[in-house]
Amino acid sequence: MVSRRGRTGGMGRFALIAGTVAAAMAIATGLAAASQVGDVSTTEPLPVQIQVQDTIALPDGFQPEGVAIGDEPVAFVGSLADGAIFRTDLVTGAGEVIGTPPGTPSVGLELDDAGRLFVAGGRAGDARVVDTATGAVLASFDLADPAAPESFVNDVVLTSAGAFFTDSVNPVLYHLPLRAGGALPDAEAVRRIPLSGDIVYGEGINANGIEVAPDGRTLIIVQTNTGFLFTVDAATGVTSRSGVTDANGDGLVPNGDGLLLVDRTLFVVQNRLNLVAELAVNATGSQADVLARLTDERFDVPTTVARFGELLFLPNAKFGTEVTPETPFELVGIPLP
Repeated sequence: MVSRRGRTGGMGRFALIAGTVAAAMAIATGLAAASQVGDVSTTEPLPVQIQVQDTIALPDGFQPEGVAIGDEPVAFVGSLADGAIFRTDLVTGAGEVIGTPPGTPSVGLELDDAGRLFVAGGRAGDARVVDTATGAVLASFDLADPAAPESFVNDVVLTSAGAFFTDSVNPVLYHLPLRAGGALPDAEAVRRIPLSGDIVYGEGINANGIEVAPDGRTLIIVQTNTGFLFTVDAATGVTSRSGVTDANGDGLVPNGDGLLLVDRTLFVVQNRLNLVAELAVNATGSQADVLARLTDERFDVPTTVARFGELLFLPNAKFGTEVTPETPFELVGIPLP
């Protein structure tokens, strides 16, 4: 069931869906009803309910991690196993792998208005841009410093200044600036911005999910192994720890993974805890207050989150499960609080 920890008046998953969105969103479409006024026909647009599914089967053995959804009821999910991108229709549940998997991971995903998917390459230390219509790779970029013994390019966010990627092993932010009109740059344009200030890298997974604060300029990242949130100056890499701590000064979102901002609400997926923290944030993200923690009986180590209408969709990564080619995976939708 969906529960709102820290918030009273919670209802079960099916009651929430039936009482609020019926697992659907209302969208205005071009369909119209004709009426007659004398000899003149007039048309008025009618709202149409698009029924979307709240559990989508992914390919067996897929090992999903990142998810991205645009304006259409179509989700893109990346595989940690071989980097495949799975495109699925949220209405029918049908889907297919697009393009040819690169053989290296697909981790965080971000979709732009031109139908391009920006993909973080994990331990490959790279990023690629994929045409979602064909699956063709439009461009690839080596992000990590060749001198670094290892890297893990984990997540990506798009801003007016271009794409920014986190590295969970090295304290650096990668910036892929876009040209006028959103044109992709040359490979040499990649900037490596050292992270400084409050963030301190340690063992395990460090900087992970990344999002843009409500002010549209400041970046927000979550550090998985500490549970802290940080704001980041995108130009300088200077970080400041956000005011999200408990009475002992510990981070309030341990195992933090994917981030999603909806207005002034920041959703933080706490993967191995099978939770999604719902935070109220100020304009810059420097202050955040926990409103609730969401969970669902279908969660099995969800990693990232994307929104379509009144639903949040999360892929179950099932970390800790021995994966075989027959292991089932799924994309789970829960009501937006």
